[in-house]
Amino acid sequence: MLEKEVINFERTVIVGIVTQNQNEEKLTEYLDELEFLTFTAGGEVIKRFSQKLERPNPKTFLGTGKMDEISVYIKEKNISTVIFDDELSPSQQKNISKILDCKVLDRTNLILDIFAQRAETSYARTQVELAQCQYLLPRLSGMWTHLERQKGESDFVVRVKLKSKRTEGLFVTELHY
Repeated sequence: MLEKEVINFERTVIVGIVTQNQNEEKLTEYLDELEFLTFTAGGEVIKRFSQKLERPNPKTFLGTGKMDEISVYIKEKNISTVIFDDELSPSQQKNISKILDCKVLDRTNLILDIFAQRAETSYARTQVELAQCQYLLPRLSGMWTHLERQKGESDFVVRVKLKSKRTEGLFVTELHY
């Protein structure tokens, strides 16, 4: 007997901006392509968001009002992933993840994810894994700071401590780093 296979797609929202270099027609074309890529990766696009900006906000890529609108929509509709059409800097991705409290991807990450799903040979999987590692490397800063025990001090703080020790009668002849 034949059984139907139920496929659960990840609920996503896609986001793009209209800038001086990219008009609304181009944005619609890029978002159509991004929606197709999302479907290929196993996601279902629930809604599209766009905003007109002269240039992307360096902190959050979008304005605060649009970020709030997306955040409310995500919570109401139980969205698990937000995908941005443009490449996000590591700090933008980190800030957006904190605000939206969900998985945040950009176009590059989505494409690498598709390649990882489709890689069949061990060589192809290795190449994709290398590309993913190179992409993730700048995004890993500050991940294990809770494991640090030592705190560094600036040269100024060290000199002040040395001066205070000399006044107490203690003399430090060498300072080793």
